[in-house]
Amino acid sequence: MTSFDDLLSQVPVAQIAAKLGGDEATAKTAIDAAVPVLLGGFQAQAGNPDTGLNLENEVANQPHALLDGGVDIDQVDVGNGSQIVDQTFGAEKNTVISALGNVGGNAISGDLMGKLLPMLAPIVLAYLGKKALGGGGGGAAAESSGGGIGDILGSLLGGATGGNKSGGLGDILGKAMGQNAGNVLGNVLGGLLGKK
Repeated sequence: MTSFDDLLSQVPVAQIAAKLGGDEATAKTAIDAAVPVLLGGFQAQAGNPDTGLNLENEVANQPHALLDGGVDIDQVDVGNGSQIVDQTFGAEKNTVISALGNVGGNAISGDLMGKLLPMLAPIVLAYLGKKALGGGGGGAAAESSGGGIGDILGSLLGGATGGNKSGGLGDILGKAMGQNAGNVLGNVLGGLLGKK
């Protein structure tokens, strides 16, 4: 089953909090806001070879075994995660990080978000790869563009809104981060989607 809650359950909140030097509640709030933004960014890139990120290749190249037995944050390739974030958001990366920093009444710094996104990106892509391969960890390439990964992303983003897909990405982001930050990120991701 592909669900937003299932994806979030793969993220090692305590380990990430320790890496970031913060408490678990702050890390959880940041993760809950950042994951939908990553999913939205990935959805904007899905099936679009003209963008900076070749999503299908990134999904196929992630170590799907990363999720087996629980994620060990020390096994996450943060360098690769940083490249993924750069390619996903391009020139809008700092705008995304800044808007995410407004989560929880400015309790989360942009610096923390800048460190968090590269940790989360490989985990999310490994999850997408595992789901695209039917939950297994085989070496086959992920399904190409539209159907496989795009459908999984759509399902996950629908789950982020509690199944209410009618409001679109802006509503997802607004609920995750508060209306103002959600509007900024919705505009950024809308611009990415417009480049398809």
